[in-house]
Amino acid sequence: MKTTTWRLAAVVFAVVALPVAAQISPTDPQPTCTMCPGTYIPLAELDGYTKKALAERLVDQQVRDVNIGKAHIGIGMVHRGKLERPAPNSVAEHDQVSEVYHIISGSGTLVLGPDIANRQRRPATMRTVVEFNGPGNNGSEVRDGVAHEIKAGDVVVIPAGTGHWFTRIEDHIDYLMIRIDPDKVTPLKSETQSREYLSKPAPRGE
Repeated sequence: MKTTTWRLAAVVFAVVALPVAAQISPTDPQPTCTMCPGTYIPLAELDGYTKKALAERLVDQQVRDVNIGKAHIGIGMVHRGKLERPAPNSVAEHDQVSEVYHIISGSGTLVLGPDIANRQRRPATMRTVVEFNGPGNNGSEVRDGVAHEIKAGDVVVIPAGTGHWFTRIEDHIDYLMIRIDPDKVTPLKSETQSREYLSKPAPRGE
């Protein structure tokens, strides 16, 4: 009886183990980021960037820049104040970095489109070019652009090469920025670097 029981247990184990063993194969797709850790950013840290923006009159700040294997992912916090009319040459376009906005508070009009008038190359030494969104251009307007009235809770996807242009901001607008950088043109930024940045006045200049 014992022998029969052990044989039955061995058969059951083999049947259960087969699917698991079958999943492990060198021909299967492999992770594109081998043994990479996840990244957690607490709300308190994000709020710290918003407070810093208000206190030091900053607009765009990079919270993290993370390697995910085939790309870098940047996480930024942006605060923009009241805007009654667009500033000159305020259309922005990034050649290699796509962006996703998640609006946290406030509202405004954002115009999107790829046909940008009077393109002017951004200087390669600009801080935003070097650290945040890579090479790109500014322009005076978006020809045949689509105007979107954006507000808290909305999400906007801006592919690389697409012009984006705030033409009006009611009182303010705050949004979380996700930057997708497949060419890895922006430098990595760790939690330690983020804490150091928040602990002292931000560098000035563009």
